[in-house]
Amino acid sequence: MKPLTSAIKLSYLKTFLIFMAFMLIFHTGNAQSFQFSGTRQKDVVNFTLIKNLIIIPVYINEKGPFNFILDTGVGPMIISDPSLADSLKIKDLRTIKIAGLGKGNEIEAFVSRSISATVGKSFIDQIPTAILKEDLFRLSSYVGMPIHGLLGYHFFKSFIVEIKYSSKRMIFFVPELNRKIKGERVPLEMINDKPYALINIESSELGKLPLKVLIDNGASHAVSLEILNEKPFPVPGASIPANLGMGLGGPISGNIGRIPSLKIGTFELKKVLTSFPKYDEVAGKILLKDRNGNLGADILSRFDIVFDYADNSMYLRRNSNFKRPFEHDMAGMEVYADGPNIDHYFISRIEPGSPAEISGLEPEDEIAYLNFVPVTTYTLTEINRILRAGDGKSVIITILRKGQLHIKLLKLKQRI
Repeated sequence: MKPLTSAIKLSYLKTFLIFMAFMLIFHTGNAQSFQFSGTRQKDVVNFTLIKNLIIIPVYINEKGPFNFILDTGVGPMIISDPSLADSLKIKDLRTIKIAGLGKGNEIEAFVSRSISATVGKSFIDQIPTAILKEDLFRLSSYVGMPIHGLLGYHFFKSFIVEIKYSSKRMIFFVPELNRKIKGERVPLEMINDKPYALINIESSELGKLPLKVLIDNGASHAVSLEILNEKPFPVPGASIPANLGMGLGGPISGNIGRIPSLKIGTFELKKVLTSFPKYDEVAGKILLKDRNGNLGADILSRFDIVFDYADNSMYLRRNSNFKRPFEHDMAGMEVYADGPNIDHYFISRIEPGSPAEISGLEPEDEIAYLNFVPVTTYTLTEINRILRAGDGKSVIITILRKGQLHIKLLKLKQRI
């Protein structure tokens, strides 16, 4: 059992798909689409929502279901669990090398066009697919349940897709159904099979700024700002150093701060948590330079959204989560799930000077009890909620270290 060396943020794990090499391999724009059989025009699928990420059941080559993250930020389908390639006996695999993000080198993946996928009553044959040779994403550990991959562009381009975060339901239908779409229309620009939109931010250092961002509901954070006028995006003075995630090539560092105001369409959000990754670890490695960053699921989940790729648009309606405050980890540590049933919880990283370090917690500690309640009664989402319970609140953590139990008092602190 090897603990994660850093937090996993899906935005950075996926960014390699922006590279033109993948687009040249797959030619995704000319690929087949999902379709219904017979006269069916519409379907509904319930989804699981963890860390603002949408998890849906997908059948691969008529086997499954497998848990996939539905993700506007990916083009080809990604199978992140390499054991699937063996169990499904996938043929016609080709090996490619991909430049990673972070401080490491390139990694290898298989590519295939001999895979079929089924979502609800819809199906697609020969969907372009990337299969990682190693489970670099560690998605199962990140969300606390088995995750096998990510599905994006080919599903969204096939239907008009309505995501109801408020009820955890996805409705998708063919454009010919001519169903009236509710909500405020936000124009999209499709670049390499991914949707981009304009937002506006306002800060004391920069004033008002229009920005172009990737609409990335497969990134659990609120917003990440990487580049401005072909230079690193200015980091606000009121920010803290942070390890922002793992890229395919290693850890990504940077800062976390707050934007006083962010507007998308006519909707305005206040005090938005914002990531500022180091330029040379993210933006400096991306061939596409005409974006400022990406807008993630901590913002998108505050709306019920309709994606209409054929019309280059999405429609937003605020839901009951709209006024939810943006909260950062108040413990200064990251927790991941592991073990045969993904039901053991470990500390992977502790930030210097944080409440976790002050309390005497260490990386690789296994959490046994929270407030004297067995940790096995909690989900990973519930554990993270406890660690964001509020400034000044105390959490009693019992950890297992080298075979011995230790009780630690953790006093939470709002650090940004």
